[in-house]
Amino acid sequence: MDFTSVIAQIWSTAGWLIPPLLVVGLLKSPVAKGHIGEMLVRIFAHRHLDQSTYRRLHNVTLNTHDGTTQIDHVFFSPYGICVLETKNMSGWIFGTEKQAQWTQKVYKRTYKFQNPLRQNYKHIKALEATLQVDPAHLYSVITFMGGSTFKTEVPTCVTQGVGFIDYIKSFQLPVFSQAEVNAMFKIPQSSRRSPSLATHREHMQNLKRRSDPTAERPSGCAKSVVMQW
Repeated sequence: MDFTSVIAQIWSTAGWLIPPLLVVGLLKSPVAKGHIGEMLVRIFAHRHLDQSTYRRLHNVTLNTHDGTTQIDHVFFSPYGICVLETKNMSGWIFGTEKQAQWTQKVYKRTYKFQNPLRQNYKHIKALEATLQVDPAHLYSVITFMGGSTFKTEVPTCVTQGVGFIDYIKSFQLPVFSQAEVNAMFKIPQSSRRSPSLATHREHMQNLKRRSDPTAERPSGCAKSVVMQW
């Protein structure tokens, strides 16, 4: 029996399936999930934060003494500066302020990831050095997108979905004038690295060169220890 026509038919059908499968695979990759999570934060911030009060920057890569650090989002307002780290994850999340690594559990699979409070600390310190601002006016915010569920108690600055909006709005005591906000907003724009693929690649190489993050000290919602990011 000649199977040529059968194989050709199967290949023709598979040809239609391969592109959608590739797209699905790409969307499930950590990089794609990260970009989707950051995009959702931008959309929510645009809808729920008054642009005349809260000025924002996204994907800010700054030079540091040991390479670079990449900040997902920065919100400037008279009430302070909120530095936001985005996590796009599903499943159950386990972690405390003092643990070096947190745990994600999806069905029977378990994954470890760096404590985002520690991860965000270096972002805050880099921004503090760039702006030359009182660290008491810099606030760490973490948001989990993707429908994850916290299975351990987390600090108030660790939020889910649009919860970061309420946390940012919870700061109501003015600490900067509008002129100061406008001036600070301009500084990272002139000192940041160009948001490009080359910048991203260099940043990833810098991360690989750094030491084991589990050797660092604990941190919380305020500010604490320099971590690898």
